[in-house]
Amino acid sequence: MPLVYVLGIVAILLYACSCFRTLVGQRSNVLRSLPGPPVTRWFGNHLQHVLDPFVSRKAHEIFVQLYGRTMRIRGLGPWDERLLTLDPVSFSHIVKNTVIYQKPWQSRRLITSLIGCGMLSAEGQVHQRQRRVALPAFAAQNMRSLVDISFRKGIQLRDAWMNLIRSETKSTCARIDVCQFVSRTTLDVMGLAGFDYNFNSIEDETNEVFIAYRDMFEVAVSQSPRFRSLLLMYLPTINRLFPDKTVRTVQQSREVIHRVAGRLIQEKKRKISEGEKSGPYEGADLLTLLLKSNAATDIPPEQRLSDEDILSNINTFMFAGSDTSSLSVTWTLFLLAQNPKIQDRLRTELLSVAHEFPADLSHLTEDQIQTLHTTLCALPFLHNVTRESLRLIPPVHSSLRVATQDNEVPTMYPIYERDGTVNERRRSFIVPKGTVVHLPFEAFNLDKCVWGEDAWDFNPDRWNNLPEIVQQCPWHFSNILTFSAGPRACPGLRFSLIEMKTLYYILLTNFVFKETEDKVVPHNVVLTRPYLSGKFEEGTQCPLLVSRFSAT
Repeated sequence: MPLVYVLGIVAILLYACSCFRTLVGQRSNVLRSLPGPPVTRWFGNHLQHVLDPFVSRKAHEIFVQLYGRTMRIRGLGPWDERLLTLDPVSFSHIVKNTVIYQKPWQSRRLITSLIGCGMLSAEGQVHQRQRRVALPAFAAQNMRSLVDISFRKGIQLRDAWMNLIRSETKSTCARIDVCQFVSRTTLDVMGLAGFDYNFNSIEDETNEVFIAYRDMFEVAVSQSPRFRSLLLMYLPTINRLFPDKTVRTVQQSREVIHRVAGRLIQEKKRKISEGEKSGPYEGADLLTLLLKSNAATDIPPEQRLSDEDILSNINTFMFAGSDTSSLSVTWTLFLLAQNPKIQDRLRTELLSVAHEFPADLSHLTEDQIQTLHTTLCALPFLHNVTRESLRLIPPVHSSLRVATQDNEVPTMYPIYERDGTVNERRRSFIVPKGTVVHLPFEAFNLDKCVWGEDAWDFNPDRWNNLPEIVQQCPWHFSNILTFSAGPRACPGLRFSLIEMKTLYYILLTNFVFKETEDKVVPHNVVLTRPYLSGKFEEGTQCPLLVSRFSAT
């Protein structure tokens, strides 16, 4: 019998034993005292209801009406009872207690296999050590160079789209997949801001490091066959013994990235070392800032990061930073195309400051770019549109945690009993060790009880008069969960906002965006991505009709 089948049988037996052990344990699991939606089949589950953005907003609303804000849902099977909470006090407790509630090992193993053990997959003291070294790199005083990079790459994107429009012989507009181009732009920005490396992918797709990152992105969002995924969950050595095309792609990509990034790390270290003798090296990319922070005298030697840790975190910034930012910009352009009056209002506000600067943005000096960015940050409607888009379609739809020990969780709202009665006096519940917890970022952002009956609508003006209950939500950014919350909240918030607002200014003062005849729908594939309805197999895309803006 071939070895792969033997390994497969072993994996299935291990999986079955795990399921049986868990199933027996569930009989006394106090989580089962919570109410939750029924399932119609023995192997039925609620994963699509809570993970698919096409249906999750309605599902969450119905679930809360029927079962309250703290409920039990089914995961992979009858042995997999999970917790779903839309209670803000419970949510805060869970995301703040990172020692007790950690990411599932399956997620961490997958992330680590692609980009290494950076802040996205690390837990405990490893995560704390990495975050301590990395946070100074994202301080406000270190963001100056990012503004200039974002403007330069935004101008390059503008020129690429202008050329596409000019090439149209029968129309004054071009059908452009804005997702593809914006993704290249944010990857270019992250390359320069991350480790001072220019992919130049807006104009050229042949750079070996760009190809390596692109291929790894595609692997991350591809769906592996279920049988192999099951095997890999319990027997990851299969990848080494029987590598398939996906495994070989990841290996080749990582070899390229390690070779180039390793060389860059050594070059940066040399420049920093030489700067100690002849004057400080002024590199402002994240790699340089990480290396400087890592060498700071207040960091004990045993707390410093290895070169492998540094590389893993640069990879993390590349993946998490470029992909989330590109999707945020893409969804905003899509929403503005759907709402032309809002698009016109935003463009008018942006044009109101444009006359203060040279008409050709490519001629702006660095000081003028900084002044323009400061001006943009003060524009109220731009800020409202940015926040509203991030609220309505958060790139990170939801997340998972696993309880590493039994834990009592407080609640703000009373808990429903399984018979449907409301226990007004019960304001806490026990989460047993091993319980998977769903953190529904999107559901909090779209909660009609918090944001009002128009919570599912794109309404930037809501930010001028927020309900009092919204202002009581202690999340990381503007009372929304798009950037998560707690110790694992996104450290690149300021970085992302600079990039987004810069691109909005450049694109909306030069172009008009309209919908095509295609229906664009969201799908949660690692992140919330746009796809054409009925054409999922064609991959991520968001085509819009783009024409030049003329003030006359």
